[in-house]
Amino acid sequence: MKKLLLVSISALFLSACADKAQYEQAVLEQMKKEKDIQDYKIDPQHMADCVIDLTTKNMPGIFPGDPNRMTAYRNYTKMLTLIDSNDPKKTLEELRNDFGSAEALADAHNNYTESMMNCISAVIMESEEDEKAAKEQTQPAAPAQPAAPVQPAAPTQPAEPAEPPKN
Repeated sequence: MKKLLLVSISALFLSACADKAQYEQAVLEQMKKEKDIQDYKIDPQHMADCVIDLTTKNMPGIFPGDPNRMTAYRNYTKMLTLIDSNDPKKTLEELRNDFGSAEALADAHNNYTESMMNCISAVIMESEEDEKAAKEQTQPAAPAQPAAPVQPAAPTQPAEPAEPPKN
């Protein structure tokens, strides 16, 4: 009985790994084709890792071996490879059925697109910070200026007491 359980769990885990690997490959291929990634000279693998991390946070399922997560990986992979399909209309209809509704498919597409936009901005900000830090390291430190001597403040006269009011 224990062997059967172990074999079942192992098969489930290997299947989940394969589904996730296919999804990761599909995302990487999309990043290699993406014009913004090329224009900003962003490493496609770094970008793919970021997008995968963000999209999986909003996918159904709790962990990679979860059957709902495995289905989500397959559906997202199919969604990303829709353009390469022989019959895109048929595949789109299958995707609507696979996701459960057109709204769920739109939500998944929004999840992917939003993750991609967030990653682009994060990676660009990260590279700007790296450039700034590198620039600061290459610039020679400014010579220390001697502190200006502190001059004492001019003495002030106490204000004259005001006369008490007359009644």
